[in-house]
Amino acid sequence: MSNKRRVLITGAAGRIGSAVTDRLSEQWNVVATDVAGTKYQDLDVTDTEACRAALAGVDSVVHLAAVPNADAEWKDLLPANVLGVHSVASAAIASGVRRLVLASSLQAVSAYPDDFQVRPSDPPRPANLYGATKAWAEAIGSWVTSVSPIEVVAMRIGYFAEKPPTGPDVTPRDRAAWLSFGDCAELVRASVEGPVTGFTVINGISANRYRKASYGEPEHALGYQPSDDAWATP
Repeated sequence: MSNKRRVLITGAAGRIGSAVTDRLSEQWNVVATDVAGTKYQDLDVTDTEACRAALAGVDSVVHLAAVPNADAEWKDLLPANVLGVHSVASAAIASGVRRLVLASSLQAVSAYPDDFQVRPSDPPRPANLYGATKAWAEAIGSWVTSVSPIEVVAMRIGYFAEKPPTGPDVTPRDRAAWLSFGDCAELVRASVEGPVTGFTVINGISANRYRKASYGEPEHALGYQPSDDAWATP
């Protein structure tokens, strides 16, 4: 019998999920799930009973499933980004998992001024409905820790891309928020394995020399060690 940590990942076929699932499968016994029609185990995150069944015997849950579009309309965001977060969190409580890791976003704090370096302790301040759904995910995480012994980490994921963003439409703010594929896998690893008490918010960016979001005590405490720099990577 494998003694690897059993971790369920939702949204495993998505951009972030597909980039981290294979990397983390080397360390964990990963239960990769997504919607029907993908190569992964079918799981509708809006179905609480299905989520509860999928979480049986799981140590941790990494909830990545979402509509990842900052311009999406409410009708498109509601099922996965709002109802889905509640379903997965409710199932986690019922199943008694050790840790729940939620994919928040720097979009949850995108209304802060451009020259303001956002800290994990800064409250959500979204500038769009997508960011508001990520603020909802953080609120759900706080709720989980108030009604259960589950440890919760909300990752405010930055500009996720294989290489630093470039082009005429890319702003310095975008580049300063870059999160590489490798560092994202490291972020998820630390969020599952690092020491946590209650509810914790961390900023998910690479080791950029200029940063839109701070890299400080919460990230150090979890043992998150990013290695890529948007100004050093070709």
